[in-house]
Amino acid sequence: MDIEHIKTFLAVVETGSFLGAADVVYVTQSTVSIRIRTLEERLRTKLFDRSKRGASLTVDGHKFLANATAIVRLWNQSRMDISLPSQHNTILRVGAQQSLWDNYLVSWLSWMRKEAQSIALRAEIGSARSLIQGLVEGSLDVCVVYRPQYRPGFIAEMIFEEEIVMVTTKPDNSDILDETYVLTYWGPEFQADHALNFPSLAMPAISMDLGPLGLQYLIQNGGSGYFPKRITEHLIAEGKLRICDNMPVFHYPAYMVFPQSLDENIKGTVLTGLNACVNY
Repeated sequence: MDIEHIKTFLAVVETGSFLGAADVVYVTQSTVSIRIRTLEERLRTKLFDRSKRGASLTVDGHKFLANATAIVRLWNQSRMDISLPSQHNTILRVGAQQSLWDNYLVSWLSWMRKEAQSIALRAEIGSARSLIQGLVEGSLDVCVVYRPQYRPGFIAEMIFEEEIVMVTTKPDNSDILDETYVLTYWGPEFQADHALNFPSLAMPAISMDLGPLGLQYLIQNGGSGYFPKRITEHLIAEGKLRICDNMPVFHYPAYMVFPQSLDENIKGTVLTGLNACVNY
């Protein structure tokens, strides 16, 4: 049984359609259809009910889901273990959204190197959707994301609440939203909240998907923009930025998401480190 067929099956489950799965596994929709049909022939059962609204799991599809997840996780773990250095007992694959690496999870990596030297680490950056998909497929063991969607067989534990504030290099709030305003992207929730709070704001001259780079641009060129408070505090203390008065503040809880099957000792170590690094 081809592992790519099982990954494609999980992608259809995640997205709810063959078309959506094609985007996730980077193949055509017809290739997705062929893989699912081949998988169904080998299992001698129907895995999905197809309709105009998408693809939903059959009873047998639900039964296969847990096994498919375990197979992919075991496959990925086996590939990693083969090349694992002798001084490490296991490898932990951790993914997070980019803004959470900045000034937080990088500190956690340092903490892990000191406190859990037997665990090798692999770090990844991605969108919340792709990271959760990585958990489902078994290519990730843990991810840290804002407001994760619930998935059967996985646990989400809140670590801290992110506070995203508008900061500026200007001395007052006049012309805060002028041509020097930088629109940064902190995920779909922020994008929706920003549009709701600033419905008449025209498309800014500068917008960035990579939020932390926007802060560097802001310091170099001046202007205003929304950034996590924790990564701006040192610049505020140095007088290079200030928090804008009377502007909306957005709150997004950050969660550690992991499979129920994650080793309890590893889970405890990871959580201890994540909590310890919140105020680094």
